Amino acid sequence: RDYVWRGALARIRTETLLGSEGLSRLWDGRGGCSRQFSVCLLYSLCICSHHRRRKAGILPSLEDLLFYTIADGQEKIPAHKFTTALKATGLRTGDPRLKECMEMLKVTLKTTSDGALDRHLFKKCVQSNIVLLTQAFRKKFVIPDFQSFTSHIDQIYESAKSLSGGQVADYIPQLAKFSPNLWGVALCTVDGQRYTAGDTKVPFCLQSCVKPLKYAVAVHDHGTEYVHRFIGKEPSGLRFNKLFLNEDDKPHNPMVNAGAIVCTSLLKYFLVVRFQSERLSGDRNFAIGYYLKEKKCFPEGTDMISILDLYFQLCSIEVTCESASVMAATLANGGFCPITGERVLNPEAVRDTLSLMHSCGMYDFSGQFAFHVGLPAKSGVSGGILLVVPNVMGIMCWSPPLDKLGNSVRGIQFCTDLLQLFNFHNYDNLRHFAKKLDPRREGGDQRVKSVINLLFAAYTGDVSALRRFALSSMDMEQRDYDSRTALHVAAAEGHTEVVRFLLEACKVNPVPRDRWGNTPMDEAIHFGHHDVVTILQDYHNAYSPKETTADSDKETAEKNLDGML
Repeated sequence: RDYVWRGALARIRTETLLGSEGLSRLWDGRGGCSRQFSVCLLYSLCICSHHRRRKAGILPSLEDLLFYTIADGQEKIPAHKFTTALKATGLRTGDPRLKECMEMLKVTLKTTSDGALDRHLFKKCVQSNIVLLTQAFRKKFVIPDFQSFTSHIDQIYESAKSLSGGQVADYIPQLAKFSPNLWGVALCTVDGQRYTAGDTKVPFCLQSCVKPLKYAVAVHDHGTEYVHRFIGKEPSGLRFNKLFLNEDDKPHNPMVNAGAIVCTSLLKYFLVVRFQSERLSGDRNFAIGYYLKEKKCFPEGTDMISILDLYFQLCSIEVTCESASVMAATLANGGFCPITGERVLNPEAVRDTLSLMHSCGMYDFSGQFAFHVGLPAKSGVSGGILLVVPNVMGIMCWSPPLDKLGNSVRGIQFCTDLLQLFNFHNYDNLRHFAKKLDPRREGGDQRVKSVINLLFAAYTGDVSALRRFALSSMDMEQRDYDSRTALHVAAAEGHTEVVRFLLEACKVNPVPRDRWGNTPMDEAIHFGHHDVVTILQDYHNAYSPKETTADSDKETAEKNLDGML
């Protein structure tokens, strides 16, 4: 371990294997200067002789592979290093899906004196949740580079924090007590990746943000057709608390007070929450209730006073940004809670709810919001904005100061800036549209970096790195600008174990030709690597080339991964 290299590599830090492609951070520094290429190089150069003695065609277990990924060549993994690496993927140690792993980790650490886990103890801790952990560390979640994404979220958060306009709602006494300086943002992806910034643990009332949730429950219980016998689907063009019905004597939609009160009458569940402040300041809602009763808007037999009490209770439910972001993510995930896997709502209810949030969710600003942001959202006078990015994530922004239309000043700015940076708008995917960042994909130069990393691993004979690349679904036959493959490089360097791994485990083409028409066999003969020539000859005889396409190449890569798993 006293290679001359060591001095040059001493500054290289130890986080690289947290990604799906081991060496992918070699040249780019993606994610900030704190995420540099790690001691994986030192590990590969100094310790790979141990791995070379292992049979190249046999993959370690997923638990072992995860251990090697995090260990950076060390014999043990400190527990804090594991949890830090886990948080970098977006998962939390308190995630219900990781309950068994975290409980076993606590028990195991009591038996160790140094707070570190060797390979066998680590395997014991993670084996019950290995599928989820493997997905996380292979960057198979909806936001692969979560740290880079959240660094952008921090910038947008800080930009909105500097705003000072707006007034805290004071017509409900409890709302008037909140400081105008409070500002929090929390997000939860459909894979359960979570992030928070600011005052995300401060409880506040949902207020109107509860309207899409109770509408979704009503549709889930009764179906769309029944619910809309009593409520319309059109934007009203009026203030949310107006005493006004459509031409059919129905509330315009469930996102205004009249529609939400009627929607409440369709719920099967009654809650007990502190709501006295809301009730005492609810004269207009009582007026709306009596108006709805006069127009026979409620289902037959409805006790209007009890329904109004339930309506006030639902508006008064306390949440934090963190808990509300999981609610939004459940809508983004088609009705499944992303951190428990439990089905909460059926797909029909979610679809209809998101449709109405998109057209009616932001009070009299709904049209502007749909135009500029293009996502389903619901605001409330407590300062919350529940934002849904379908199939990606849910976000809760909260800051009490409101604009003249009743929407959070900072929340509106955050949503607008978010959509200016990322291609989340419903129509950002149109052809020829100006490109924005897509956090659902890794960087645009990823293919170039993956080629460099793949060929470098083949050049150094690092079978361990190649295993990681194969497990991360990398195309093991990709070529550089001279059309040379990893097999060309390994054959030229005489790395027999790399050659065996590529042929046996990855099933690569044994006779690819570079720009000069040379095959890996030609390289091995030219440099006098007779063992490699013998291996390649066996595969030359058994290989029958077939036509390939881009789709078939991708399918082959996936099949190779499945076979190795």
